[in-house]
Amino acid sequence: MSDTPLVLPRLWTQKGPGNQRPIEAPSESAFVGEFGKKLPKAEFLQTDIGKAAYYSIHPRSSPPADLKKPISRVLFIHGVQTPAIGMQPLATTLSSRFPYAHCVLVDLWGHGLSETPVVAHNATIFHRLLIDLMSQLDWEDAHLIGYSFGGSTVASFAHLKPETVSSLILVAPAGLLRTSQLSDLEKSYMRGGDGLEDQARRWILEYLEGGQLVVPSDWKERVERGEVVAEAVRDWEMKNHKGHAASVIGIFRDGGIFDKHLEFAEVAKNRTSNLCVLGELDGLCSAQDLHELGIKNVAVVPQVGHEVVRQSVPEVSGHIEKFWKTLEETA
Repeated sequence: MSDTPLVLPRLWTQKGPGNQRPIEAPSESAFVGEFGKKLPKAEFLQTDIGKAAYYSIHPRSSPPADLKKPISRVLFIHGVQTPAIGMQPLATTLSSRFPYAHCVLVDLWGHGLSETPVVAHNATIFHRLLIDLMSQLDWEDAHLIGYSFGGSTVASFAHLKPETVSSLILVAPAGLLRTSQLSDLEKSYMRGGDGLEDQARRWILEYLEGGQLVVPSDWKERVERGEVVAEAVRDWEMKNHKGHAASVIGIFRDGGIFDKHLEFAEVAKNRTSNLCVLGELDGLCSAQDLHELGIKNVAVVPQVGHEVVRQSVPEVSGHIEKFWKTLEETA
């Protein structure tokens, strides 16, 4: 068997829908054995390109009778590399504050317990995943929370399917980097091929990680204390999910990390209620970036960077709670 790393098709090289079987994901027992039962038991969605995992935090009470529009359905979309477990602290906190809401987290393609379809990883396959998942859940609409790449995904989804989005929350969203600011060599890595795949893979992974991936030496003790150690999760995926690295590279190149300014501007124009929560030190997206595109409802958490979704759960959940309470009280 060849040890050559998997390289996914690009839109211009893909011939039809493809007939290669998706790359299998690791087992739930293997994941839980490493990181504990922080998530509900996985459920699975079978699509025409692969099988995806999702996790339901079910309602524990009925909504108060005086609420006009209770928050009832919430879908959490994670970023590139760290799967649904990375959103678990935020989802658990919000579920405790809105116990009548059905909260669902999903592992995107190539992450966690979801397979890697051997197709181009453009935004369309992630939009389709959200549509198929909402159909399986029998949801006509939902409140969407997207972090990082998940923010870019739900922003472009809200542009295409606004009738399915009750409200939109972007946490440290990707999508506003510009490929025009990359060097010629970096642009060649984005194109790929021509014997550049090994170098491109190293550059993309280091770009996303901010250098080499370093797993904290005390990660097991931290997991036992109930923490989500994202570096350990990412390292585990690289070693145990045979399609993960290819999905990460495919998302970085084609999924919507770059040049989504039009979609964000369109979100600002439509009538979908929205909130953006950013870390003050995040170099990926700033309040000014969003304001220039017409998105005005922006909250900034001081002295934290891109990891705001995990490092500042009380602050992020507080901003979301205030936003949702306003929606619930509005007829």
